[in-house]
Order: sequence, then structure tokens, then C-alpha cells
Amino acid sequence: MIVCGDDTLAERLAAELATVYRERVTLVVPPSRRPGATTGWSRAAALLARVQAAMSRTESSATSGDTATPRIIEADALDEAALDEAGVREAAALALVHDDDETNIHVALAARRLNPRLRLVIRLYNRRLGQHLEELLDQAATLTVPGLDPEALDTSTTVLSDADTAAPALAATAVAGTSKVVQADGLLLRAVERTPAGHAQDPGLCTLALLSSTTNDPAGAEGSDASGREAPILLPDDDTIAGATGHDTVVLETVTHTASSSGPRRLARRGLPLSSLFSRRLRWSVAGLAACVLGVAVATWLTTGDHPLHASYLTLLDLFAMGDPALGEPSARQVLQLLAGLAGLLLMPVLLAAVLEALGAFRTASALRRPPRGLSGHVVLLGLGKIGTRVLVRLRELDIPVVCVEEDPEARGIPLARRLRVPTVIGDATQEGVLEAAKTHRAHALLALTSIDTTNLEAALYARSVKQDLRVALRLYDDDFATAVYRTLRTAHPRALTRSRSVSSLAAPAFAGAMMGRRILGAIPVERRVLLFAALDVAGHPQLEGRTIAESFRPGAWRVLALDTAGPDERRPDLSAPPAPDGADRPGGLVWDLHPGYVLRAEDRVVLAASRQGLAELLGRQPRLRVRTTDT
Repeated sequence: MIVCGDDTLAERLAAELATVYRERVTLVVPPSRRPGATTGWSRAAALLARVQAAMSRTESSATSGDTATPRIIEADALDEAALDEAGVREAAALALVHDDDETNIHVALAARRLNPRLRLVIRLYNRRLGQHLEELLDQAATLTVPGLDPEALDTSTTVLSDADTAAPALAATAVAGTSKVVQADGLLLRAVERTPAGHAQDPGLCTLALLSSTTNDPAGAEGSDASGREAPILLPDDDTIAGATGHDTVVLETVTHTASSSGPRRLARRGLPLSSLFSRRLRWSVAGLAACVLGVAVATWLTTGDHPLHASYLTLLDLFAMGDPALGEPSARQVLQLLAGLAGLLLMPVLLAAVLEALGAFRTASALRRPPRGLSGHVVLLGLGKIGTRVLVRLRELDIPVVCVEEDPEARGIPLARRLRVPTVIGDATQEGVLEAAKTHRAHALLALTSIDTTNLEAALYARSVKQDLRVALRLYDDDFATAVYRTLRTAHPRALTRSRSVSSLAAPAFAGAMMGRRILGAIPVERRVLLFAALDVAGHPQLEGRTIAESFRPGAWRVLALDTAGPDERRPDLSAPPAPDGADRPGGLVWDLHPGYVLRAEDRVVLAASRQGLAELLGRQPRLRVRTTDT
């Protein structure tokens, strides 16, 4: 396995592959990212040692003695020479997790040319571009090797986003009971957090996890403490669910096929509504004048007997003082002309006010909104980078009021905040007065999501000085640092809820699972753990083949959720049902309500939920066909 990256996700991914899946890993990093050259240890190797020590204490079955330290290669540029040195021609998979989309795309094209059979896992923030890139690279692999069966590619290209993976978990820390969505092509899975009472009323399709009993308890661990107390239970069996009292649950609720985005339509709305251009008082004034002019026109038509169009024309001439005085005309005509002239006098200032308000509205549309004076119960979102932008979208989908704080006025999420009309404060959150401007003293929660741990901590401490019981969620990379911060804040503020999350630790399992050569549909963060969804062929897996659905279920490791009823030659990548010939009705697609006694066959394909260690055990160390290719 080859991992190319220059940030924490690459390090976490290398550690995940080596410790959980026990794979030989080569990590390609820029020279500037290798600290401690005198000791001969890279940052990734030091992280790997810490992960191995932590996992040996908690999950000894996942770390056996054959775990090898990743090989570190420094490369100034990721060209073909660097890829050859890393062994891309004989590699099973390559992960490109640079923070720059352009770099990942460039290297992916070069790697596909060197090894058409190489499994590619690419980190891209642009989701639409990622879909097109998957199709392009898979098509290139098929055309490069004549006669190559597309099914043999074993999901050749997978595009993932760490921001999309981590955003639901980060948003869930701000409000309880949020849903978690996994969307792969046209397949949409939604899991919902439920209280014990809600779970008893509607158990859903199945229970995916039991949350720690301290989820909303400020004094509880909830996975923020390295001691592992009160950790969530993934894929529990019926006895465990029945014996767990007082625990919230994560329930698989909805599975549908949809071609549209799951987000609300209001997020895609562009432009300004009429109410933002003109005030309510001005709109009522214009409506009243329009009714007055219409009344005068009707009265002119009735009194003069003219054609309605001619009567309306005379009224408009009188309104704009363009008509002749009605000398010698009947008294009714003269009175109506005076009323129309009076309405014209009133119309001029109204039109001027409308022009001024429209200009002011367009001017403020290009600027960011300030937090309203009476705002309360909102979420203060610190940081509008890649992660903060995705979390902002998620919070707005949940109709949660948000106030953003960003130091850089050119940050990635600023245009989105402007389009969604989200109040935003530009300034350094650690400086006095910035968090006050965001109405932190009346906020419900603070999400500190910058990429700098110390900035997040300083902002959280300052926010707690403004409001003692503020709910705080920190984005922290180092687990030891997160543990120390959590314990200190819990001691200093025992009645306030404090949580910590790491984007790289939430995203790394999904990237590692995709590198193992199976179609990873997505990942659902459960507190500080991750639950993976994968589509898997039963053939070659003795844990599934020849066993019933009930026998194949291993609590805490994996659980079969659905069966693909399409034939092996008719299966589609998006798991949808194939079209029936001649328009005839035929059952197909995924069956989710499986009978516990159904025996899995070798030709079946299933959708399953698995933990990190469960998926590693299920896939195991299987011999791979390694083909050395040469340039032609």
C-alpha cells in the first residue's frame, strides 16, 4: 500500500493500514514534513508507535506481531520517478490524500498510466469533479489493458472527502438527535440517533450502535477520554440492546435510491428574494398606491363611458401630470383628475425610496450579515475552511441558527455564508470582542474547527470565560492533548459539556477500507469511533459463504444489512435494480428485510456494516495478483 500526503490524514491512514489491516505501507512525504531527522523517525512512524501502543491495550486482536513500520520516502515532486521508487508498478493500492485537489488529480493520472490495475483512492473536496474523475480513470484502466474485465478492477477508483465524512459527527456535537447520512451514487442511507423511548416505538431497520450513557452528561467520558470508559458499542446483538437501559441508539432508518441531493432546496437557491430588496412598509405603500390608481381608473371609466383602456390612459396622464386640465368637463371628471394628481405626488417619494432601498440591498448583499441584536440559542462556528464549510451546510440543513467567525475574509466558506445569509464576524476569535460580537454569551454551543489545536483551545477557554455552561466541541488532532484538554475543562467547568473530535481519525477508516479493494459506500461516525458500510461479494469469505444471515452476524464486527438480488452479470455499481427486458416487471435491487435463515451463496453480493477491525478481519490478508507493467 502506498500513501502520498503531507498532512495528518496521511499519517493516520498509514497507521490504520499497518495496525488494523497489517499491510506493508510506503508513505511518500515532502522533505519539509519530516521532523526529527537526527533520530531517524518520521512523524508518521512516531504516530504509528503511539497507535500500536493504544490499540494493544484495547483491541489486541487487531494488532498482531506481524505489524511493520511504514517505509518512508521523501520526494520533492510526485512525478513518475518518485512513484517508481515507491513501487507503484507492483503496488496493490495508492492513496492520494494531499490537501490540494489538483495535485491528487495529476498524480492519479500518472499512476493509472504506470499501473492500470492499481486501486486508486483519491481525496477530493469537489464532489462533482470526483464523480467524473472516477469514470475517467476506470475507463482509462479498461482501455489500457485490452481484454481486461471491468469486474476484475475491484473498484479501481474511489473518490472520498474527509470533510464529508467528518461533518455529520462535528455537527452532531452541537445538537442531540441529529441524523447521519451516507450517500453513494444513487444509494442513500440515513441513521438517526434516538432515545430509549423513541427506539421502543420505532426500532427502524436495525440498530447500528449503542451510544455511551454519558452522551449528554458533562461528567461522562463519551470517548473523549483515552481511558475508553463508556465507549459506544457498535453492532450490538439483541441481548445487549435489551440489557442496555438509558442508552441512546443509532438506528438505520431509511434506505432509498435518489438521483438528487439530499440537502434542502433552499441551499441551492441563488439570488435575493423580493423581501430582502424592499421593506415591508414600502411594499404596503406601493400596494396602496396601486389600489388607489386602479380605483381612479375604474371610476373614470364608469363616469365618462370611455373605453377601459382609454380611461386607464387618461388616469396615468393625470397621475404623472401630463394631461390637460379638465376645464369644461363634468364635475366627476375634474374631481378624479385632482385625485389622480394627488396620487402622483405621493408616488414620487415612494419610487425614490424604492430605488434607494434596492441600491442599499444590493450593496449589503455583497457584504456579510452581522448577527441580529436579539439572537440567542445559536451555534457559533469558528473556522470556515474545508471542514467548517461542510459543517455549516449540515447545520443549515438541520435549520440550526449559526453565527460564523473567520479570521480570513477570503476563506473558502465566506461566499457560502454570504449566499446563505448566515451572520459572519470577520476577526481573530482569540482577540477580545470578536466572540462577543458573535453573541457567544447567548449561544447554545461553540464549534472550534480551525486547523490549529492551540487556536481552538484558546477560543474555547475564552468562550467559557464569557459563558460558563457553554457547550463546546473542539477539533483536536493529538489524542493525548485532547485527553488532557478534556479532563481539565471538565474539572474547571463540571456543568458544561465538552467534546473533542479529530477529522483525520474519523476519515482514515473510510480511506483505509477503500484501499483494501472493496466498495466502501461510506462511513458513519459514532462518537469517536467509525462504522463503515461496504458492498461485498460473498465468494471467498468463509465467514459469510454457506452461512445463514443470523450465523453470519458477528456482534461488534460486522452485520449483513441487504442482499443484491441482481444476477452477477447484471449488477450495477450504484446497487440499483437492472432494467427489465421488454419493459416486463421484475424484482431487483437491494432487499433489506432479510430472513434470518437465508443461506448466503458464493454468487451473492451483500451490503454490510462493519467496524474497522471487523472489516479488516473479514477481508483478511488475501493473495493479490501483482502484475508488473512496462511502458510501451
